[in-house]
Amino acid sequence: MSLVFVRVQKIALLPYPPRQIQGFLKKDELERLIFRRTHRKRLHLVNINPSIVERSYQNLAIRSITEAFDSRKERKALLVMATGTGKTRTAIALVDLLMRANWVKRVLFLADRNALITQALRAFKKHLSTATAVDITKNEATETDNVVLSTYPTILNRINETDGGKRIFGPGHFDLIIVDEAHRSIYQKYRILFEYFDGLLVGLTATPRNEVHRDTYRIFDLEPGVPSFAYELDDAIKDGYLVPARGVQVPFRFLRTGIRYADLSPEEQEEYEARFGDEATGVIPDQINAAALNDWLFNISTVDQALELLMQRGLKVEGGDRLGKTIIFARNKKHAEFIVQRFDISYPHYKGKVAQVIHSDISYAESLVDDFSETNKEPTIAVSVDMLDTGVDVPQVVNLVFFKPVYSEVKFNQMIGRGTRLCPDLFGIGNHKTEFLVFDLCGNFEFFEQQIAQADANPGETLTSQLVKTRLELSQLLRQDTNPPGQTHLRNKVLDELHQHVSTMARGNFLVRRHLQQVEEFSERSRWDDLSETDVDAIALGLAQLPNGLPQENHLAKRFDLLCLRLQITILKQSKDFIKFRDQVRDLLHRLEEKQTIPMVKTKLELIADIQTESWWQDITPELIEQMRCQLRDLVKFIDPQEQQIIYTNFEDELGEIVETDVPTKQTGFSPYQYRKKVEAYIREHENHIAIAKLKRNIPLTDADLLSLEELLFNAEAIESRERFEEVCGKNLNLKLFIRQLVGLDRNAAKQAFGKYLEGSSFNATQIRFVETIIDYLTQNGVMDAGLLYEPPFTDLHYEGLDGVFGADDADGIVSIVRSFSETVGVA
Repeated sequence: MSLVFVRVQKIALLPYPPRQIQGFLKKDELERLIFRRTHRKRLHLVNINPSIVERSYQNLAIRSITEAFDSRKERKALLVMATGTGKTRTAIALVDLLMRANWVKRVLFLADRNALITQALRAFKKHLSTATAVDITKNEATETDNVVLSTYPTILNRINETDGGKRIFGPGHFDLIIVDEAHRSIYQKYRILFEYFDGLLVGLTATPRNEVHRDTYRIFDLEPGVPSFAYELDDAIKDGYLVPARGVQVPFRFLRTGIRYADLSPEEQEEYEARFGDEATGVIPDQINAAALNDWLFNISTVDQALELLMQRGLKVEGGDRLGKTIIFARNKKHAEFIVQRFDISYPHYKGKVAQVIHSDISYAESLVDDFSETNKEPTIAVSVDMLDTGVDVPQVVNLVFFKPVYSEVKFNQMIGRGTRLCPDLFGIGNHKTEFLVFDLCGNFEFFEQQIAQADANPGETLTSQLVKTRLELSQLLRQDTNPPGQTHLRNKVLDELHQHVSTMARGNFLVRRHLQQVEEFSERSRWDDLSETDVDAIALGLAQLPNGLPQENHLAKRFDLLCLRLQITILKQSKDFIKFRDQVRDLLHRLEEKQTIPMVKTKLELIADIQTESWWQDITPELIEQMRCQLRDLVKFIDPQEQQIIYTNFEDELGEIVETDVPTKQTGFSPYQYRKKVEAYIREHENHIAIAKLKRNIPLTDADLLSLEELLFNAEAIESRERFEEVCGKNLNLKLFIRQLVGLDRNAAKQAFGKYLEGSSFNATQIRFVETIIDYLTQNGVMDAGLLYEPPFTDLHYEGLDGVFGADDADGIVSIVRSFSETVGVA
């Protein structure tokens, strides 16, 4: 009986239903869980630190998460907050609250780029000095570090590291995982991380909630389009926390329609013929497609005119004497370098300091970003290749130049977000930043004004996974009883390679451990001889993508393996795709033949030449393809990659009419946040309504009062309807409590209830001050949880709170009065 009693007690103490975890917890992790059962506080009793966040929407975001974690026993939350509204600071304030409430001790903060990790580390050190934060992309974590910041690949690699045979980062190491700039591709590629760590999960994203992919909502166990909290760009602009964009359409003819030979001047036609004419045939293309511009064809006139427009019409600082901070989004690195080169030629007096290229291949890129972030430091113009598209905060930016087409609406919104941040006194004392300019050179505004469905971009499958799946398919085609002996030998060889993929897997790898039963089963070579369709599906879905322990091979050799496997399959299927794959092999070997000076290639020249002939491919068999693969796979690494020749021209580009326009940011039509604000404002405006006045004065409502209150609310234009109100505020909302918390409690009503303690001569100054603090709280919040009497600021008067200031009888009396204010609004 005692054993049953203990088990029941243990289950009753657990706040969540049973869940699967990826391994055993360490002793200290179990001790932490046991401690938390009895020592963690109710989250609504713990105050949000106003020195970290002070804006109302940030507080509401945190409370939305704490209610989900505490009241609804959820373990995941997703915040949608526009770029520039303080997602990171909101996350830090949440960490601070959860740590003080004994819910969280160790935190993992994840981002997809080193620059974001560096930025977040600074924020943690500035706003949460009580925590010890470490960036494990640069330093080793220690036992005392309770905030670990990492990129996804870094933590993925560190999970398998051990110390004395124990994993450094086991499944229970972190109590909270925060995912910055959470979007679908991250969850598709690194979902395993969120399943491995058994901690609370919070996602942060600037993507408008209707643009967040349904797969992301599924990760967080949320309905599509319904995040835990949303505060979007329109909300922030209306509230004055972000500045709006003003668009400038810049219609360059070449960037829109390409370069047509017939439209050029005679001199330009001569240059065109010299640049693009075929030397052998003399054929000249009628036009160069617009997609070639700034990809491999760079035109001087186009770039020079764009820079001139920026320097003339871009927003200026220092009384108009200097261009404000500007980001130019370039198409590629060559394009970025060409832009800076042309700027330095056109504006030599700036001595090459004003415009700088910033991309990830530059060793000092982070230092350049830091300098760009400083008002009085150069560069003023950052020509970025992807690096400044998302996540980097530079409030001084007032000009954005889209010198490339963008096809992702999510990315377009993130790029626009580089300019939305407030910047006080940017244009002089009292002259703040109120807008920023977006120069669109590539038709992005028109593209996003159309309702164009975006492609469902899945992350690419690894080469190893493709090889496993293709070998599986080939092995099944080769299993026919009528196959000649040579094909039986080939099938056994393919099965041997598949078996090696599984048998060499490291059993301790956390990715492998999840599939350990299947790995052990298929590590037996005999298990591969008679695979069922169910087996094939299980291997393809579960084991193909897992890392094996085979020696690392050149990726070009593996790609050649894949090409040969596909050829073998088309031969067995008699597929028309055979010609396509055959010609790919011929093209590769034609380029390999050019490497005759390499001894390894020279010994195979006869075979390489034969394979390029038609006769070699007559009566071709899978066995011959296998022989070719084995002899040539190690040579393909010598083939030079094909590169498009870079061409520079100076054709006179035509600049059409420049038009100022709205920037299509595609915000969600209805904002729950703005609706709630409208409801709150309406109720405050009607504080003198009899029912609201009674609630404020702590007078119980009659049925007639309640009916009158509902008519006031649900017939009002501001409220729209009962259905809309319930959609945003909840169907089970306690209306009386909602209004009391909104309008507060009348101070005189509170003082009257506590009159005994304020007017009696038997109470000392500390006791009176304690009661006045209660009245202050009730006046502002309307009701009060008695548990708060044992939290700051009440413990500032005595460390035991209420019990330390009053005797037992008076303490009970105060608790009774506090609860009476809740009872009048229907809270037990």
